[in-house]
Amino acid sequence: MLQERLFSIGQMCEQFGVTARALRFYEDEELISPERRGLQRLYSERDRARLAWILRGKSVGFSLATIREMIDLYDVGDQRETQRLVTLERCRERVAALERQRHDIDATLTELHEFIALVSGQPKD
Repeated sequence: MLQERLFSIGQMCEQFGVTARALRFYEDEELISPERRGLQRLYSERDRARLAWILRGKSVGFSLATIREMIDLYDVGDQRETQRLVTLERCRERVAALERQRHDIDATLTELHEFIALVSGQPKD
């Protein structure tokens, strides 16, 4: 039987560039579930994979609820097909939302540039 590799809180923090407080927060949110040995927390390969998903999801603006939905689908038992399909759908939705935001920002910038030009061109009193 293969023994699962376990990681300390320090190893996880170093590998992912997060704080121990962040790991405890994700644990409190039930996104990761380290094994406890006294006061020591030991993280499994599963926790490590889930943390990678959490951090990637946060970096592209997903909510913790959306991240939880996607990573919990890992355990469905269909070789991650459901997880893949849901993740693709959520990513496409996020792209569409960001593209709408970009359009709105571009329109606002155009309006501001026009206003600056108008104000700059007025004679001083």
